[in-house]
Amino acid sequence: MKWLVLVHVLSAIIGIGPTYAFLIILRKNQSATELKFSLRMGRILELFPKILGTLAVVTGLILVFVGEYGAFTQLWLLGSLILFIIIQVIVVAIGPRWIKSLTAWVEVPANQSFLTLPAPQASQLSKALGSARLASLIGLVLFIFMIMKPT
Repeated sequence: MKWLVLVHVLSAIIGIGPTYAFLIILRKNQSATELKFSLRMGRILELFPKILGTLAVVTGLILVFVGEYGAFTQLWLLGSLILFIIIQVIVVAIGPRWIKSLTAWVEVPANQSFLTLPAPQASQLSKALGSARLASLIGLVLFIFMIMKPT
């Protein structure tokens, strides 16, 4: 059981942790070349929430069913699962929509000479940053739920 808890906690931390990196690597005032590098880093980092975040949910559910954590309907337990699902939707479905468009734009060689992003791309970057901020905030609440276990 301790090993399962260890895998659960580490996969949750490592899985959700990179969500906070998006706030650093996706800056508003980037050149097209900097944005291209940031987007490449983001593609690597997004694997962590997808893979390890999913492992955290699976191990968490196993812990609930085999452990003595009480009813599944507890606020901290059900709330944590719902928050995680929301984070996954943001990280896997909403955020990549803006990132995909930005990546297509920045991969065009003629666009790499821009020192500041044109308005449409700046708007897309702003929306991607908004998604990252929301996922990070929800992740913080998720960690609070998991640690404090409010009833």
